[in-house]
Amino acid sequence: MRQTFDIKGGPQDGRAHLPLLRKELSAMKLDGLYVPHDDEYQNEYLPDANERLAWVSGFTGSFGNAFIFTDRAVLFADGRYTIQAADQTDPDLFEIQGIPEPGAFGWLKMQDMTGKTIGYDPKLVSPNEVALLKQAADSAGANLVAVAENPIDRAWADRPDQPSAPVVAHAVEYAGMEHAEKRALIGQSLKADRADAAVITSPASIAWAFNIRGGDVSCTPLPLGRAILRADGSADLFIDEAKVSDDLRAHLGNGVTVRPLSQLETALGDLKGKTVSVDPDIASAWFFDTLEAAGATVLRQRDPVALPKACKNAAEIAGTTAAHARDGVALTRFLHWLDTEAQSGKVTEIDAVMQLEAFREELNALNDLSFPTISGAGPHGALPHYRVSTASNRVLERGSLFLVDSGGQYLDGTTDVTRTVPIGEASDDMRRHYTLVLKGHIALAAVRFPQGTTGTHLDVLARHALWQAGLDYQHGTGHGVGVYLGVHEGPHRIAKPWNAVPLAPGMIVSNEPGYYREGQYGIRIENLQYVTPPAPVSGGEIDMLGFECLTFAPLSRDLIVTGLLSGEERAWVDDYHARVRDLLSGKLDGDVKAWLKAACAPL
Repeated sequence: MRQTFDIKGGPQDGRAHLPLLRKELSAMKLDGLYVPHDDEYQNEYLPDANERLAWVSGFTGSFGNAFIFTDRAVLFADGRYTIQAADQTDPDLFEIQGIPEPGAFGWLKMQDMTGKTIGYDPKLVSPNEVALLKQAADSAGANLVAVAENPIDRAWADRPDQPSAPVVAHAVEYAGMEHAEKRALIGQSLKADRADAAVITSPASIAWAFNIRGGDVSCTPLPLGRAILRADGSADLFIDEAKVSDDLRAHLGNGVTVRPLSQLETALGDLKGKTVSVDPDIASAWFFDTLEAAGATVLRQRDPVALPKACKNAAEIAGTTAAHARDGVALTRFLHWLDTEAQSGKVTEIDAVMQLEAFREELNALNDLSFPTISGAGPHGALPHYRVSTASNRVLERGSLFLVDSGGQYLDGTTDVTRTVPIGEASDDMRRHYTLVLKGHIALAAVRFPQGTTGTHLDVLARHALWQAGLDYQHGTGHGVGVYLGVHEGPHRIAKPWNAVPLAPGMIVSNEPGYYREGQYGIRIENLQYVTPPAPVSGGEIDMLGFECLTFAPLSRDLIVTGLLSGEERAWVDDYHARVRDLLSGKLDGDVKAWLKAACAPL
């Protein structure tokens, strides 16, 4: 199994480790420490060696932060993790506060910290975050200082080693472009911005720009490293040389100099007098401090790799299309299993995760999961980011809904798909809510839109039917997705908060509206889709962008209230199911093939 069900962490970690950290704080003459979840690379999934927040608190959620003082500890976690945070921390040691209101910095502003010194690790926070942290500290009367060595690292005696998985070349048949050509294009963009070089801090950007992949991070094939990319297209790649083979050096060629990570600070110092591009949203404050101290002119702008990486080329679209067709076979076999064997009322959430992973493994192409599978039965489905454990494992009971959100990492693409299915007979409310979510999904799948439109402009389409019924969901509607890279990537997204990046041809984005009735059930329908080039609309005056679906697997016909759909919406469902049937039926046989035909029958 690639997924484990014994979640690490718990109150015992805080009880054991908090005194050790406080001892270091006293030794460093600090009254407190800001502890983010992020590591040096701003990874979504962290190597064990970088799980600092989990080490000191016991909380293992993927988003959160804390202030640790010599006499007080406060953990901040958002609504996804309210229950988990309470379960995994000792209430005698940690106070639990919410995000985003007031959030860690809002909370600090309201405290009286007069005369206290609060430390932060400049390698773990962005300069934008440091500015907000300083405002909060000033309001509280505290003195904020950057620490040269993280007190947690000093206290963590049995800290695991940093990951050292080999770095491998990613074939141009999947990448669609030689890395020298990519670097030349990025160099041209730097020249246009009058920059001499860019410091690339995102492992995903490095993986894309150099056509390499690694295994340092679970669920994402990333090599941990840094790069300096110059306007002439040449580059220095800073990476643990134990990960680098002769084959990789040959792949990188003469235009790339491989250097150990220990030389990074010196190399930044060598940029004295140069204009250097760095992304203040993803690069840590340490890079800005080091470059400015060296006498470089820092140009604060978006990572120059982010947008080219987001706009997939023809080979990347072809690869991810093939990956989704392959993944659809496994998912359809799983949905058949849910509709037959799992209707017994004896199957558990963990059983479902294991069965789905087994179907994906049988494809003989799965390299990893793209994230830990969300397998939510009944009330667990109402927790959008629920992760099953041996302690929480629940039976798929008849008369309930089951929500499964999962994905795979394949050499040619990354998948992410959510389906909600009935176990036994669904209630009228379940069917109505499912249909309202489906109406939003269809609206976002079918929309045509002009160039310059952002995901924020489109978000209301997915919510309209729910809003008209007085309902909503508290998560984004769509996130970017990489190609054999991160299942969550920017710079684009579809959500209520403003996003200034227009949707552009080749961008992959999820379409995942939902509805969650606390304590009872959750509903989410998620497909991935990519932005198509501008094309004329019959009778129109402006060429419009649109979306092309990537994910193909049956929807739950038994949950659709046909009378709530318009004629156009019913036609969309029938057309989608016809495409699912045509794409997948030839790759299935026996009972599964027969089930697919019935599942995809016209409404």
